[in-house]
Amino acid sequence: MLSWIQISAEFQRLMLIVACILIVASCVAYVLRWKVALGQPHAVIDNLIARINAWWVMAFILLACAILGRYAILLLFSVISAVALTEYIALLYKRRGDYWSIRLALYAVIPMQYYLISIDWYGMYMIFIPIYIFFLTPILTLFTADSVRFLERTAKFQWGLMICVFFISHVAAITTLKLNGFTNNIQLVAFLILIVQGSDVLQYIWGKICGKHAIAPKLSPSKTWEGFIGGVLSATLLGAACYWLTPFTPVQAALMSFILCIMGFFGGLVMSAIKRDSGIKDWGNLIEGHGGMLDRLDSIIFSAPVFFHLTRYFWS
Repeated sequence: MLSWIQISAEFQRLMLIVACILIVASCVAYVLRWKVALGQPHAVIDNLIARINAWWVMAFILLACAILGRYAILLLFSVISAVALTEYIALLYKRRGDYWSIRLALYAVIPMQYYLISIDWYGMYMIFIPIYIFFLTPILTLFTADSVRFLERTAKFQWGLMICVFFISHVAAITTLKLNGFTNNIQLVAFLILIVQGSDVLQYIWGKICGKHAIAPKLSPSKTWEGFIGGVLSATLLGAACYWLTPFTPVQAALMSFILCIMGFFGGLVMSAIKRDSGIKDWGNLIEGHGGMLDRLDSIIFSAPVFFHLTRYFWS
């Protein structure tokens, strides 16, 4: 187990910066509650406070994982995958024949995927779900001889395994990277989360300040071109400024951040499309002010695999 003293100076600096930002945000939010809402319930301000409090919890969890080491990251994201898959499965059309596939995913596939990452068996954890589990899940369903909406049930469940387990597990897989002259992989995890989540926040802020033209009003009415452009450019500059967390140069960090922002944006839209198709607004209410686990991770789902493979290919 690491101690605070053994955590890199760069990560300590990041945590202090995040703490300062959250302290300022908390103070502003509570001042607004008393100045604008006069201490009374106010939907917008109360939601803002709930979001900031959730960020405090998430920052604390990230710090705890940094102290405990890579196995804490593996455990954390295995739990996140299980919660996300549970949220996803709750929306699916299911029949008795799907029982064993669901149990297999929750009690065997998730532990095995993260175990393979823990022993750094790259070749296997890259094909375990996309090949072997893709074969196995419809085979299990066949034993019940239930063909009612078979393709829909199988395809939607397999898509859930990909986004909730395979894609999300790439965040934990970052800890296995062996990069030239760089060993603080927890900082890469922090960089990914900082840029992708920062882009979401900055797009929201820019959208509120000057957003007028919706990008996809039927999928996500709150996303505007002004918010998208302002948020992506701001997060790209943020990534360049935080290059010291990574093995990248400032220019490389900016380019990587730009790619992460774009992938995160499309990940959010895809997950919004799935929600609209299912007739819901949020995936759940696990995180106050944010919705469900998938609401908080929708941008990371698409950006994490791209970040992992680009970093592994160009910096290993």
